[in-house]
Amino acid sequence: MSSGVSSGKRASWVSRGWRLLTGRAALAVLAAVMVTLSLAVTDSTARFDTLGRKLMCSCGCAQGLMGCDHVGCPNREGEMDQLRTGIAAGMADQAILDGFVDRWGATVLAAPTTKGFDLVAWIMPFAVAALALAGTILLVRNWAKNQPKVAPVKMSSSQAAAEGAMRERIRRETDTEGQL
Repeated sequence: MSSGVSSGKRASWVSRGWRLLTGRAALAVLAAVMVTLSLAVTDSTARFDTLGRKLMCSCGCAQGLMGCDHVGCPNREGEMDQLRTGIAAGMADQAILDGFVDRWGATVLAAPTTKGFDLVAWIMPFAVAALALAGTILLVRNWAKNQPKVAPVKMSSSQAAAEGAMRERIRRETDTEGQL
């Protein structure tokens, strides 16, 4: 009789354990699906923000597309719609940016490209800074080299006495105790 009771308890325990396990597995699958879907939404939102920061508003306000606060901006909504459409269509980031350049011109990019003549816009600030530093170093070296050499002057005893008297007067007037 005891074997029947224990097997019934065991069956009950196994059944309850199985239900807990399947319930937890179902929760894990549900959580994974929710995370995946939220990542997809976050990914497109993050991509929208990232691409929007790479673009300038073409209305002439000199602000980024995401930061244009120009009241009644005639171009912002059109650019935002074009960006949303490109992302929704699954276009690559570079293809979306190229579409903006084709429609709005190269000035729509917040930063110049790193190809062709636009590469100069990236190189010149550093080149000018390096040339200015080199020029400053050469100028200071030239100034230091052309300074006249000061040789110590030999004084006569009367000049030394006059200088000593002058130093003593300066000490008294400035209340310094031999610090000169």
